[in-house]
Amino acid sequence: MNIIEKILAAGCGKKKVAPGDFIECNVDIALANDVTAPLAISEFKKAGGKKVFDREKIVLVPDHFCPNKDIKSAEQAKILRDFAKEQGLTHYYDVGKMGIEHALLPEQGVVLPGDVIIGADSHTCTYGALGAFATGVGSTDLAACMITGKVWFKVPPTIKFIFKGKLNRWVTGKDLILYLIGDIGVDGANYRAMEFSGETIGKLSMSERFTICNMAIEAGGKAGIIPSDKKTLDYVEGRAERPYEIYENDRDAKYEKVIEYDCSKIEPVVAFPPLPSNRRFVKDVKNIKIDQAVIGSCTNGRIEDLRIAASVLKGRKVHPDVRTIIFPATQKIYLEAIKEGLIEIFINSGCAVSTPTCGPCLGGHMGILAKGERAIATTNRNFTGRMGHPESEVYLSNPAVAAASAVAGKIALPDDI
Repeated sequence: MNIIEKILAAGCGKKKVAPGDFIECNVDIALANDVTAPLAISEFKKAGGKKVFDREKIVLVPDHFCPNKDIKSAEQAKILRDFAKEQGLTHYYDVGKMGIEHALLPEQGVVLPGDVIIGADSHTCTYGALGAFATGVGSTDLAACMITGKVWFKVPPTIKFIFKGKLNRWVTGKDLILYLIGDIGVDGANYRAMEFSGETIGKLSMSERFTICNMAIEAGGKAGIIPSDKKTLDYVEGRAERPYEIYENDRDAKYEKVIEYDCSKIEPVVAFPPLPSNRRFVKDVKNIKIDQAVIGSCTNGRIEDLRIAASVLKGRKVHPDVRTIIFPATQKIYLEAIKEGLIEIFINSGCAVSTPTCGPCLGGHMGILAKGERAIATTNRNFTGRMGHPESEVYLSNPAVAAASAVAGKIALPDDI
């Protein structure tokens, strides 16, 4: 078996599972946010739920419209707050403690290698970077899990992606995953697990690994996973709040297909609207003016991302026609950025810096685009109307390109400025 199959077999108490098998799996962590949890809580109560199956395994993070932007979002957040108190949940993170969920949970050691994790948010697949099976579910599936501690799956086939070769200048994990999605398309891995491996992946930081797994869903993936190694264990040690198990591929593990990439041929990428698969090399992009730059999100809001952006912005001013907004992904990252002087660099450059929130990524608040406006963003989606008006446009890139574009006033490479 491969890693995904081993984790799911352990989760359902079987010696072996194979793609296509229907299984009922024990869940280690079940997660929701202020958009998806209220419906799950409502369904939980409708189904006669009185107590959650395990108050330490349910995680609620109000991050999408928080800090609350209006009365409706305040009411949504209050549902989470009241339910967390009523159930005595140990993992509830309110404003001031919360971060963007998919950065916060690994940072806090809540999600761990070998886990089966579900979340009522499509980017739950982020946690595969730890060597876990993590996938998004609907709110009603989450409600059932909150009662039973179980969820059903059809075991997915796995596609293995092998990255080889040395990375070119300014190329990051974000570029690798955008390049891959451009290759196979937004439905190229529908209901498949995506395993990322190879010498290049082994050299990537945990931050970049989270970015890659975060966007598995943008290729239609059921889950993304990177085999655990020393970097994984170094990251988890000292954070883990409970025991965990490392799974490895069998030598004769089977895959639906294996796809290899030579990273020496990959340059910094920008994804044009309206799909993450609409990729182009930045060097080939001419005179695409922008009105806004967004650096942050569950995809690229970690301290490493902020350091990269600051290295480009230091000593420079953002273009007078560009609003540049920085979103550290968690309070801990925000504080670290302050201590390292990154926030001072951002403000001196003319950027606005926000408390952690998903706000602009989903067109929620704090960065909405008007008709005809363009944004470059380190987020994960650029669908029509994703960040505001249906006639606005979102271009996806890594933090270095987003920062350089903010300075240039148009999509640009750091070397261009």
